[in-house]
Amino acid sequence: MLQAYPSALLEKAVEEFSKLPGIGRKTALRLVLYLLRQPVSDVENFSNAVARLRREVKYCSICHNISDSDVCPICSNKHSDSSVVCVVENIQDVMAVENTQQFHGLYHVLGGVISPVDGVGPSDLQIDSLVSRVAEGGISEVILALGSTMEGDTTNFYISRKLADFDLVISVLARGISVGDELEYTDEVTLGRSIINRTPFGQQ
Repeated sequence: MLQAYPSALLEKAVEEFSKLPGIGRKTALRLVLYLLRQPVSDVENFSNAVARLRREVKYCSICHNISDSDVCPICSNKHSDSSVVCVVENIQDVMAVENTQQFHGLYHVLGGVISPVDGVGPSDLQIDSLVSRVAEGGISEVILALGSTMEGDTTNFYISRKLADFDLVISVLARGISVGDELEYTDEVTLGRSIINRTPFGQQ
């Protein structure tokens, strides 16, 4: 049964909010009604922030992390160890690893993992740009910090094959992370220890 809305504007706003992941129409309606109770200036600040985010946010030309400039603060930080690159699935994973304060190298955001079922192949990810970074020289270790899922393991294997001819260490996170876990949901202590106790790929 379709819900009757007293306003076409309200209905349109609910429709847009319900497009967000994990937001059903009931939750969307609650959010919209909450915004209606707020000062107009607060709602305008909210909408402007979202609009500016979409228009102006950039992706780092080196690691593909979100940034306000062409090169993100981590890649441009002179104190970062540029010889070690941590390969992660997404931007949330960068934030998760950074929160551990146990890693001081650079990152490479793939933008996903290989998943034939979902139609995601190697060419859909930032794998070639990783190979190019390694080929430029100066990188001595690549840490494959992907979730311990079947897709993550498949992606680890594919990347290890692509980097096999380079003179560098390829390591993976220690298995303090349970099989099937996503990196961004792992607690900081466990994730930090997994980074410190990383093992050579193929020996885990």
